[in-house]
Amino acid sequence: MRKIAVFTGTRAEYGLLYWLMKDIQAADDLNLQLLVSGAHFSPEFGFTYQQIEQDGFVIDEKVETLLSSDSAAGVAKSIGLGVIGFTDALSRMASDALVILGDRFEALAAAQTAMILRIPVIHLHGGEISEGAYDDAIRHAISKLSLYHCTSMEAYRQRVIQLGEAPERVFNVGAVGLDHLQRSQLLSLPELSESLSFPLNQPYLLVTYHPVTLAQEPAVETFQALLAALDSYPEHQVILTYPNADDGGRQIIPLLEAYAASQPERVSSIPSLGQQRYLSAVKHAAAVIGNSSSGIIEVPSFDVGTVDIGARQQGRIAATSVIHCEPNQNAITQAIDAAISQDYKQNDEKVQNPYGQGNASGQIVQLLQTLPLNEVKTFYDLPPLS
Repeated sequence: MRKIAVFTGTRAEYGLLYWLMKDIQAADDLNLQLLVSGAHFSPEFGFTYQQIEQDGFVIDEKVETLLSSDSAAGVAKSIGLGVIGFTDALSRMASDALVILGDRFEALAAAQTAMILRIPVIHLHGGEISEGAYDDAIRHAISKLSLYHCTSMEAYRQRVIQLGEAPERVFNVGAVGLDHLQRSQLLSLPELSESLSFPLNQPYLLVTYHPVTLAQEPAVETFQALLAALDSYPEHQVILTYPNADDGGRQIIPLLEAYAASQPERVSSIPSLGQQRYLSAVKHAAAVIGNSSSGIIEVPSFDVGTVDIGARQQGRIAATSVIHCEPNQNAITQAIDAAISQDYKQNDEKVQNPYGQGNASGQIVQLLQTLPLNEVKTFYDLPPLS
C-alpha cells in the first residue's frame, strides 16, 4: 500500500484539496498521511487545523513555522523553520510520495525538503502565472522540485513542459477545487446566515484582499481604497474574510475589523469561512471582490462576477465574468458597478470556466495508484525551432 502524504499550510489550499484527500482516504491501495503547517496553527488566522480534524482527517504531523511577524524577513525565516521541521516530520512519515498544491512559501519549504529526502513530489496547479506576487516564482520552483505535475488546463501543462518537465510526467486534470461543484452540499442563504450569526437580508459583496508581495501595490493604501469603494454601496451588505499570512497581511486585519465594527448591521468579518461556507457565500453573493486566485478559478462556475484588484493575479487566464481593475477607489467602484450590473446568473449563455468541470480528484488518485515513483527525472529540451 502506497503512503501518500498531502501537505497543507493554509485554509485556502486545504479547501481545494478536501475531495482529493477524501478519495485517497477511501482508496484500498493508498494510505493517506497529512502534513499540516503554517497558518493552520495561528489563532490570528482561525486555528484552521481544527476544521481539518472536524472533517474526519487524522493529522500525522503538525509542524509550526509561522512567526508573529509581518515582514519579508519573517517569511524567509519561516521557510527555514519549515525545512527543519519538515525534515523530521517526513523522515518519520516515510511517505512514498508527497502531494503539494500551488505556490505558498510553506509549500516551497516542504517541496525542497522532500526532494532532498528523495520523496517524489506531485505538484498541483503548476504552470500558472500571478505576476504581482512572489508566489509566481515559488510555483515554478516547486515545479522544478517535483517529479509529476497535475495542471488545471492545457495551456499551463504546456508551460510546465516549457520549464523542462517531460510531457509524459505532466497531466492536465483541471482545477481540483472545482470538485466541490459536483460533490459538496452547499448551504442555503438562510443556513449561511445562521452559520455566520449575521442576518443576510440584502444583496451582499464577498471580499478577500491579500497583500501584494512583488508589485508596487501598498497593502494598506489599496485596502483603504477598497473600503472607501465599498462605502458607495450602502444597499449591499459585506462579508470580509481575513488575508493570508504573507508579509503585510497583519496590517490589513485591524482595518478590516474596524470597518466591520463601524457598521455591524451591514458588515461581517471572519478570519476563515471554511470551504463549504466560502463556496456557499460565493453562490449567493452579488459579486466577489479582492485579489484571491479563487475569484478567477472557482467563482466563474457560479456565474457570479469577480472584481480582481491590482497586479496580484496578473497573468492568470480568466473567464469573461472576471473584471480586472487598477488598485484605486475610482477603478474599484467602476468594476463593482460592472460586476453587479451584469446578471451572470440569468445570462442566456452560461460563463465558461476554463479550469475544468469538477472531476480532477479521481484522475489524480488514479495517477497516484499507478505512476512509478522511483524514477530519476531528466531535463526535457523543447524541440528546436525549424
